[in-house]
Amino acid sequence: MDESKSEALNYLPNIHCPADVKQLPQEALPELAKEIRQTLIDTVSKTGGHLASNLGVVELTIALHKTFNSPYDKIVWDVGHQAYVHKLLTGRYHEFSTLRTENGISGFPRPCESEHDVFAGGHSSTALSAALGIAQANQIKGNKNYTIAVIGDGAFTGGMVYEAMNNVANSSSRLIVILNNNEMSISRNVGKLAEYLAVIKSRPQYFRLKATTDKVLKKIPIIGRPLASRIVRIKTFFKNQIYSSTIFEHFGFRYMGPIDGHNIPVLCDALQSAKESNYPIFLHLRTIKGKGYEHAEKDPCGFHGISRFDINSGEPITSGPNFSKEFGDYLVEAAAKDRRICAITAAMTSGTGLSAFAEHFPERFFDVGIAEQHAVTFSCGLAKAGMLPVFAVYSAFLQRAYDQIVHDGTLQEQKIILAVDRAGFVGDDGEMHHGLLDVPFLNTIPGVTVYSPSTYAEMRNAFYKSLYHQKGVVAVRYYRGKELPLPGDFSPSFRAFDLYGSEDAHVFLVTYGRLFSYACEAQKRLAEEGISCAVLKLNRIKPISQKAIDAVQTAEQIFFFEEGEQLGGAGEHFLSLLNSHGWQGGYTLTAVPDSYAAHASVERLLERFSLDAEGMHRVVREKMQIKQKKTFKGILYD
Repeated sequence: MDESKSEALNYLPNIHCPADVKQLPQEALPELAKEIRQTLIDTVSKTGGHLASNLGVVELTIALHKTFNSPYDKIVWDVGHQAYVHKLLTGRYHEFSTLRTENGISGFPRPCESEHDVFAGGHSSTALSAALGIAQANQIKGNKNYTIAVIGDGAFTGGMVYEAMNNVANSSSRLIVILNNNEMSISRNVGKLAEYLAVIKSRPQYFRLKATTDKVLKKIPIIGRPLASRIVRIKTFFKNQIYSSTIFEHFGFRYMGPIDGHNIPVLCDALQSAKESNYPIFLHLRTIKGKGYEHAEKDPCGFHGISRFDINSGEPITSGPNFSKEFGDYLVEAAAKDRRICAITAAMTSGTGLSAFAEHFPERFFDVGIAEQHAVTFSCGLAKAGMLPVFAVYSAFLQRAYDQIVHDGTLQEQKIILAVDRAGFVGDDGEMHHGLLDVPFLNTIPGVTVYSPSTYAEMRNAFYKSLYHQKGVVAVRYYRGKELPLPGDFSPSFRAFDLYGSEDAHVFLVTYGRLFSYACEAQKRLAEEGISCAVLKLNRIKPISQKAIDAVQTAEQIFFFEEGEQLGGAGEHFLSLLNSHGWQGGYTLTAVPDSYAAHASVERLLERFSLDAEGMHRVVREKMQIKQKKTFKGILYD
């Protein structure tokens, strides 16, 4: 954090741990909240990231650290994109300018980054399961600490939350679930009396009186316990006349709220009350997503996850065509001609380029919420009834629906198209968002066809084939951002593979997707150095064309470059097919080894794994030099 900004802030630079928050007087907390918002806006405008969700939890996060004792008390953040404020209050203010940059702090909770990051989170609807497990373990061990799960309302569109709630009734652990409700109302309340009771129930005295009364009644001989039970039934009856009984109470929670999620004193009272209870608590807050920054309040969706932007105008600094937009435009054109085409998204309408489709064909557009499993099976149901469903999903989120692709898709031979966005490295969001696993896991599923285009034109062609020429489950995977430049003398065939370079080459570079651009550049540099080679580009990576295997049978050396996990990837599959046809040349596979890739820019990640032009050139040159040395030694000793 630069010095000028530090001097402009009175409180935040001096927060080194949650204990420092506790020492601040209540009257200083609104100013602290203001400083946090200023820091969030300034930083994210430079680094990109999740802004609106964090602006909405400023007061909540302050109240959490004012009331609880992290890391002794465990705070679990659902998704984790709302944990920037938590990072600022747990000793990472002076590193915050490195947010989402290489070797800087992550945009999500990471236990290896701080003891206050209890559980890593990058995907939705997981926090309650994790928090319940932690709370149960603490109960078994006899620990007296609290476990708090902070969940946004969007997470309640995912089924995993309900699976976890189904087990809460069996728990008497110190579990507190906080619903950060910034869009929809869950419980129906009637009039001013309901509002008044919500405030009363947020005060610690309420739970103390309730607990004391319960104890006293139960000590009365003979009539005590029946009387206590009858009072509970009467209280519940009258409460249900004012509040509708909430689903959370049916699952075993004591429900509190809804309360103002931007009122720090009320929040602190409510959290203290939750600590007084001996039951799992569900605290319902109402917040404003993007609060404190006008542009984010007006467009919370656009500022949910945003690239670098101008603070004054709110406009992104970089924009223009990209694969997501090109996909959305194509699907609108196709759907205008074919009324069978439907589009499905799992709460990612804008991110996957489907906004225009939703506007033009609302009756054929389905946002199913954060429910990728349901989305796939729902798509299979549409297909069964004669529609042509296209499910647009980020690669990292598709992995959540593996079983549905198998059981409901391929096993039943349903015709669905998976538009797999963000395939390959996505950059600054890191491990949980890189699209490095879709090829390995789709490779294991019989009957799936996978295309990996390099250009917008190839992507359009792949979708046309998927809609009208392929059977079963078809995936078209494409990377984040814009198409990359290709050689002027390259002419795409729109077939299963393309060849580029020397026709009589005995060295081949084999790849797919965006790496073709880098391979062509490496091939040109190698040719200038006297290493004649050709590039084979796989447009369809499952099944791999037999003709593609035949095209490299004369190769002495093959170098496969893959922007994905090596284990189970297209490179290993390609080598297996070569070996099964008796090929005996040299083979080098360059991909992501058996590990996860940390956050960094896409350019740096490609460089790190030798997948850019320089890296490919180096891999080939070093291997060829080694080969020449071995040959020379052989001649010398013969």
